[in-house]
Amino acid sequence: EAGSQRRVWGLMVTAGVGGTLVALYAVVTPFVTPALRRVCLPFVPATSTQIQNVLKMLENRSGSLVDIGSGDGRIVIAAAKRGFKAVGYELNPWLVWYSRYRAWRDGVHQNTKFYISDLWKVSFSHYTNVVVFGVPQMMPQLKKKLEEELECNARIIACRFPFPSWIPDHTAGEGIDTVWAYDLKHSRSETKILEVTPETEF
Repeated sequence: EAGSQRRVWGLMVTAGVGGTLVALYAVVTPFVTPALRRVCLPFVPATSTQIQNVLKMLENRSGSLVDIGSGDGRIVIAAAKRGFKAVGYELNPWLVWYSRYRAWRDGVHQNTKFYISDLWKVSFSHYTNVVVFGVPQMMPQLKKKLEEELECNARIIACRFPFPSWIPDHTAGEGIDTVWAYDLKHSRSETKILEVTPETEF
């Protein structure tokens, strides 16, 4: 009888540990998987100061807005509250579901959409305002993609890290809260000048 009880307890412990590991795997995998990609985009929530700086760069702007790597949806929701039709693309499904819940909770779910998608597989051609929370490794490739897809009236707002070969039209904030705004019609011409101007030798 004692042996039988031990077997029952053993099975219960094994089932409990196994269930815990499965649940932990389900929760952690969406966060770890992006880090295994060629360009790692870790989730770092936007600060309230960053959000205010982004909104400052959107003053007197209209049209649709997209947040590339939208995380928990803070930028998208803040923009929707300012009247923008705002969309977020995020690879982590847990963050997308949480963003949808927050948008519903804040009463802006009709003006927001969140998609589970890899940014490299999405066309941004129909957006006039683009917010980017990127990392330095991805900026050159993303710059090329945006130049190819966006119309000349688009504004690109970079948070935390600027685009290395573009000169910003506007900046706001300092330190990690700095944001850089690029009007594509200016940035394209600056890029062309950089490409055709030869280096001067002394």
